[in-house]
Amino acid sequence: MMKQTLIVIGNGMVGHHLLQQLVEQNAGEQYQITVFGAEPHPAYDRVHLSEVFGGKEPAELLMAGPEWYGDNGIELRLNEAVTAIDRHARTLTTTTGAVLAYDRLVLATGSTPFVPPIPGRERERCFVYRTLEDLAAIRDACQGARTGVVIGGGLLGLEAANALRLLGLETHVVEFAPRLMPVQLDERGGELLKEKIERLGLTVHTSKATQCIIDGEGASHRLKFDDGEQLEADVLVFSAGIRPQDSLGREAGLVLGERGGMCINDGCQTSDANIYAIGECALWQGKLFGLVAPGYQMARTVAAGLLGGDARFQGADMSTKLKLLGVDVGAIGDAHGQTPGSQEVLLLDRSKDLYKKLVLNEAGDRLLGAVLVGDNGDYDSLLQTYLNDLPLPAHPLALLVPEDAAGGAPKAALPASATVCSCHNVSKGAIMAAVQDGACDLAAVKACTKAGTGCGGCAGLLTQVVNQTLEEQGISADKGLCEHFGYSRQELFHLIKVGNIRQFDELLHRHGNGLGCDICKPAAASIFASLWNEHVLSPEHQPLQDTNDTFLANMQKNGTYSVVPRVPGGEITPDQLIVLGRVAKRYDLYTKVTGGQRIDLFGARLEQLPLIWQELIDAGFETGHAYGKSLRTVKSCVGSSWCRYGVQDSLDLAVALEHRYKGLRSPHKLKFAVSGCTRECAEAQSKDVGVIATDKGWNLYFAGNGGMRPRHADLFATDLDTDTLIRYIDRLLMFYVATADRLQRTSVWMENLEGGLDYLRQVIIDDSLRLADELEGRMAHVIASYRCEWKATLEDPEKLKRFRSFVNTDDTDHSIVFERRRGQIRPADSIDIKEVS
Repeated sequence: MMKQTLIVIGNGMVGHHLLQQLVEQNAGEQYQITVFGAEPHPAYDRVHLSEVFGGKEPAELLMAGPEWYGDNGIELRLNEAVTAIDRHARTLTTTTGAVLAYDRLVLATGSTPFVPPIPGRERERCFVYRTLEDLAAIRDACQGARTGVVIGGGLLGLEAANALRLLGLETHVVEFAPRLMPVQLDERGGELLKEKIERLGLTVHTSKATQCIIDGEGASHRLKFDDGEQLEADVLVFSAGIRPQDSLGREAGLVLGERGGMCINDGCQTSDANIYAIGECALWQGKLFGLVAPGYQMARTVAAGLLGGDARFQGADMSTKLKLLGVDVGAIGDAHGQTPGSQEVLLLDRSKDLYKKLVLNEAGDRLLGAVLVGDNGDYDSLLQTYLNDLPLPAHPLALLVPEDAAGGAPKAALPASATVCSCHNVSKGAIMAAVQDGACDLAAVKACTKAGTGCGGCAGLLTQVVNQTLEEQGISADKGLCEHFGYSRQELFHLIKVGNIRQFDELLHRHGNGLGCDICKPAAASIFASLWNEHVLSPEHQPLQDTNDTFLANMQKNGTYSVVPRVPGGEITPDQLIVLGRVAKRYDLYTKVTGGQRIDLFGARLEQLPLIWQELIDAGFETGHAYGKSLRTVKSCVGSSWCRYGVQDSLDLAVALEHRYKGLRSPHKLKFAVSGCTRECAEAQSKDVGVIATDKGWNLYFAGNGGMRPRHADLFATDLDTDTLIRYIDRLLMFYVATADRLQRTSVWMENLEGGLDYLRQVIIDDSLRLADELEGRMAHVIASYRCEWKATLEDPEKLKRFRSFVNTDDTDHSIVFERRRGQIRPADSIDIKEVS
């Protein structure tokens, strides 16, 4: 049988992996294989490129020596690039003038460094960081140099910065985005990474746009930034991302994506069935993959296809675990929470320089992504949870820290085979066995399994597994809120109330230790607000808030914010509708009527929020608290005022309840509904507080929940008059606020309440604990001290200072891009290439 000619253009890591797959499957029996490499070296490990500056010889990075190719019947042509492809003749031309025919062609051309179009970028001693030749040139330029600057604070940029540091230069990193590694990390993660890197002696400049590069006075170059600042350096390295190397495909007439990359199908074939594309140059379903692992998957797919198989590339997990300048960084799945309805669980431990974020689905029972900075000890178990779509415990933070009180027994979703301690390869099953064999505390478990005695990154998960196993054996486990407070949220609420504590520093000094974290800070902020109802952005409370509360708006997937004015009971006047329409039109906001009977406006930039809210406040609107753990809406039908079936004025009551409880901060969001008859048009029995009219008064329902895990509300009391109804709701809400766990819905609180519904009736109706007056008094204080948070913010110039996209300029964030669908804006789909890990 006559062999077909297979040519691979590109001898990088992905191209070489394809060759390995072909060799292992005896492809040489069917194909005469030739591979072209534009560089003078055979394929080498580009991921560990910077290790050359740490003492590793370039030859140690080679994935195979030149002899490997010959031994396996592959013609290796190095230092020879392909310049043109003639698809009709099935030939290609190289830089040497050679013309070769092919039957099948694989483009593994990778990517090229992106150099921003900055005037002066072509100056001498300006480099990119991509190849062994680049490293050699950088090393030579650093001889006698004192300072170096890397433009780009992503993965490759930080690798380049480490290279300059290892060469002895005073090193600066300049990043256009407001944080380092903007593709992988969020704001908190990027800030912590910056702090840790600067402790190593590097200087980081974020939110910096370079205008031009000119001659320096004390160094070779001077970078001038658009904020007027300047920075001088002897050596300049560009590492601002990569772009697909698709010029051959473009000139050959292959179909490319709008922003580059050769379009491929599931078999990795381009628009020409005889030409394949793999790795960073390939665009699959609008996505470019800049990591090595997806490229390897594509290579395996092509190898199978060339040999008659039917493998299909179905996308790839882009999770990454890295160590940058000695700092652990991990990103899993949807690390930025771009999935609609996703929510975040955060842990920031300043005492150990750790930051961990879990991104959950809307129901909170599945892991969508994660961010880890400072320690990757939890990476493997979290990745397993994500990849296997395992259910999460009732409180997902239990994956990282001890389970809180009042939340029920922890429900660790990982199987017994899952690795808890990566350092010593200790499984969850081994930890459970140790507890069952008599290790009754964390120290004993560590002693007999060594779990948690290495890097310490598994401490949270280890503690959670130990506590779960102890409780299953009837042994009391630690229920502290976090490592900074040995108290449950209920106990902390009591301490704050009795001690009249109004600031976190005082609380930490009197009852805690360390600096606090992203568990205890928001929990304390919520308790302060529930008890004292001071403005969440006051100087003593603002540092405790999460992102949404910090900006009094919900951040959306593309970095914009939603504007949600309160519409009590869903009742709105024509004039108010006109105002909303006018505001939405002026600022080009996406507009939607929600299931909670109000109108949400999406797509507002940070600096636009005060302007938008000023118009709304002037028109009589108030904040809808959609950003806070507080009362969201009171849904209602029109009741007896319009409906012929209505037996009570449900709309009047809904409006009154929404005005009464607006602004009440609670452990979780609260939703109400009032129906005017038993036809239940307002769906009150699926709400935290539901009210249904009867011919004798009102029936009160409590602790319902919709969503992915619906719970029918419990019928708490029947045929109540309006005053009694409101009195019972006052008591119920304040008792829930005082005793619930952090981020615990009323439904879960009820399910875990010892004594259940009967006990709750005794406390609220019979006043068995003699708390009624206190509960009603606390609610009266909240109602009397209410003030619209946005109105107060607009009246305070200091609070308004935070509503800027950039700290050093009033310019807007031009990276936010929209597209239009059905006449309204929506976030544009992004296919920006990720950087190689």
